[in-house]
Amino acid sequence: MALVTLTSDIGSPDYLVGAIKAQLLQTNPEFRLIDISHTIPPFNYPQAAYVCRSAIRQFPDFSYHIILVNLFDKKPEQLLLAFHQNQYFLCADNGLLTMILEDNPEVIIGLPLDKDAVKNTIYLTSVMGEAVNKLVRGESIQRIGIPDVSYQEKRHLRPMVENNSLEGQIIFIDSFENVIVNITREQFEEQRNGRRFTIVFKRDEVIDKISETYADVPEGEKLALFNSAGYLEIAINKGNAAGLFGLKGFSEKLRQAQLSYQTVRVYFS
Repeated sequence: MALVTLTSDIGSPDYLVGAIKAQLLQTNPEFRLIDISHTIPPFNYPQAAYVCRSAIRQFPDFSYHIILVNLFDKKPEQLLLAFHQNQYFLCADNGLLTMILEDNPEVIIGLPLDKDAVKNTIYLTSVMGEAVNKLVRGESIQRIGIPDVSYQEKRHLRPMVENNSLEGQIIFIDSFENVIVNITREQFEEQRNGRRFTIVFKRDEVIDKISETYADVPEGEKLALFNSAGYLEIAINKGNAAGLFGLKGFSEKLRQAQLSYQTVRVYFS
């Protein structure tokens, strides 16, 4: 039984979430479908990459990940099938793949599209579903599409690193309005190298220790911790950090105008 995850920017109220699942089950009724998220904000590549990367790393080897995000960023001419670190990825050729992987895939295949087909979400889902079905039946990945095609690449959003500081961007705000920053524990500790630190945001908000849980500080107090995915998180115990501090998720459109609302800096001394 193939384990197939679904991530999209469709939105939960839309009928398309049910329709794409129906399309996949028509392809193979034994697909085991698991939702990662259907509420990725449109055109927000860093957030989509963070959500997919953080969830997918927990799945068993040889799972299949269908990513229906920004399908129509440009007119679709092919879809991508990739194999990387024992996982299969199927997505649009829009640069998101390399942001999720933080690398180039080990194997890349182009899935051609019927020139006469109406290239809507249901059709693109059917192409991905049929590719998964062929893999499940034992067909070689190299025979499913066009091997080693050219594809669009985007760099994942990295923190800025200096000798005595890290500058990160807010890549996700969860339903509790906890703020996730694109600084991993590994990056933090490597740069820290045993030194003291201060985490600064909104110009004058400062945190100088890492907590293990929200309950490490009194109710209503701010804290920093590393979340389950290993990323730096700014939170308020039983409060909403994003709303209280006016913090916003990273956006290319807001990058210059509202940089201080999207940026978290760590200073080492």
